[in-house]
Amino acid sequence: MKKFSELNVGDEFYSECEITIPELDSYLLFSGIKNIIYENKKVSNEKKMVSGRAILSKMEGEFTRLEQMYGNLLIFYGIDGDPEWNNRQTRFLKPLYTGEKFKIKFRISEKRELNEEFGLIAVDFEGTNPEGKTVVVSKRNLYQIKREP
Repeated sequence: MKKFSELNVGDEFYSECEITIPELDSYLLFSGIKNIIYENKKVSNEKKMVSGRAILSKMEGEFTRLEQMYGNLLIFYGIDGDPEWNNRQTRFLKPLYTGEKFKIKFRISEKRELNEEFGLIAVDFEGTNPEGKTVVVSKRNLYQIKREP
């Protein structure tokens, strides 16, 4: 685990995962998303397109489990638009399907102190599919992080 004082703008961390059909189905049930693209009952063991929010949830989960992050008190603070990116936050560029390997790069893009107890880090997420094509870019995912865990 890295402490807040040890994190720097530009630090990059990596993870690899996949989203299974049962995980996607569980997410869709929990979220209440109703979209015909996810409701094809004839497809049981074939690949399904993964919901964008499910992808972001998995990315955040992977971030919190990183060896460098796990053990810190992290509080998801929000997602700010990036002023250098026309205030956009997240873009989905390619589909991701269940069972596909998903590589994620996390990059700290900002770090600042909030108060004596907490700092704030902005983390940019970028996920690629097995062909190395960018699936999603999400900038300035903000986390409060306890300065001394």
